[in-house]
Amino acid sequence: MQNITSTLKKLFYLWKRSQVPIKQPTKISKIDNLIIFLICILISIISSYKELLISPLNISDIFSWLLTFTEAFVSSWILIIVSKKENPTISSRQIILIVTLLLAVQASKLALASTISPLSLIIPPALIISQGMGSITALVWVSIASISWPEPEVAVNNNLFLILLVCASVVSLLGGRIRSRAQLLQLSIFVPIGALFSQWIFIGKYKISFIEKQEFVFANDNIFSDSLLLAIVMLFTILFIPIFESIFGLLTKARLLELADKEKPLIRRLSLEAPGTFEHTLLICGLAEEATRIIGGDIDLIKTGALYHDVGKLHAPGWFIENQDGSKNPHDEIDDPIKSAEVLQAHVDEGLKYARKNRLPKLIANFIPEHQGTLKMGYFFQKAKEKNLDINENYFRYRGPIPQSKETAILMLADGCEAALRAMNINASDKEALETISKIIYSRQKDGQLDDSNLSKGEIFLIKRSFLNVWKRIRHRRIQYPTSKNNTFS
Repeated sequence: MQNITSTLKKLFYLWKRSQVPIKQPTKISKIDNLIIFLICILISIISSYKELLISPLNISDIFSWLLTFTEAFVSSWILIIVSKKENPTISSRQIILIVTLLLAVQASKLALASTISPLSLIIPPALIISQGMGSITALVWVSIASISWPEPEVAVNNNLFLILLVCASVVSLLGGRIRSRAQLLQLSIFVPIGALFSQWIFIGKYKISFIEKQEFVFANDNIFSDSLLLAIVMLFTILFIPIFESIFGLLTKARLLELADKEKPLIRRLSLEAPGTFEHTLLICGLAEEATRIIGGDIDLIKTGALYHDVGKLHAPGWFIENQDGSKNPHDEIDDPIKSAEVLQAHVDEGLKYARKNRLPKLIANFIPEHQGTLKMGYFFQKAKEKNLDINENYFRYRGPIPQSKETAILMLADGCEAALRAMNINASDKEALETISKIIYSRQKDGQLDDSNLSKGEIFLIKRSFLNVWKRIRHRRIQYPTSKNNTFS
């Protein structure tokens, strides 16, 4: 019986591994780990040092301090672990930002707890974290920052504490979904108004005053001044979010939508200098967006990444078939498969240069090499074999890396399927189209291109169906209009 149980456990483990490959988190350097560790130590010291100022000290006081210190330290590392779990590709800069914000809030509590409402201390950082690193990380951050108070003597009203948690949770949840700066502005207005009415209902009318001498804005325990200060701090936070995006590599929804504007100089250049590539890009966007939507991926990320994935072709647009008019092909003129392979690899290398020059976020730049992965340039490899050139197959492969996320993997599959689907006969059946899609995706799987993408078998099945649905939409027939001398038909 024990052997049967052991066998079933192994089979379940193997099945689970086959469904969802394990995603390895981004490695953090020793120096960054040391910086993060020291910040966590500082957080723990600030959160607990007041307990050492009691005189005289006894064993129970030291034990209480040690318990508080350990609690703050462990809480900080739990926050880091959750952030890595939610986003395995999180960078060390972003982790440093999270713990630094926690350190800043803990220090502000010591200096300003008797002057400023906790609403203004905790809610604005939650907005930054939810925008750049996700709602779950923001919720955990809010929980730790709200519960851990350095000064036990600074009591927080239970009703105010509840209002703080609700408002911060709303900001954390909505902040991760907001897709424009205008929505951020609305949030910075409605949350303080909600906090004002909540305090008015649960804390009391007697604490609201619209005129409070010189201490109007900083009058703690005054409901109106608390809410006004929260609104002001949130507005300033929104102004500084673009700076945080630049310094810490945050990629917010609003930033993605700004980059996806087709009037951006790089995209505009692509449409003018490489129109065939631009059209190909738009078709891939349709396929990739539908597939990402059906598996619950980041639609804004793949939509933006797809627009920039082939910008490297700007270095030599005429060398790519979609931009040629059919009169001549430079590859035929040089008649050198090795140089042709170098041109294809160059569109990846040059694309990364364009990304650095235009300061594209790393998550967008990743689409440039990963959409090709280490795929083989089969056409030119075959040409080399016909010429009897003794060349290693790896020389005709892109340098990679292979897709490291679901979104870049979907783009690779869309890139491979787009040309094949567009070339199909308009009378082709759905079964034929699905077979074509399946063959292309299977070839990518067999070649190991999807090994690091974290795509499950179920998600790959859904991707195939979504590609088929898009093909069915774009292959519609057009009626043949009758002609006339004055061409009045439209």
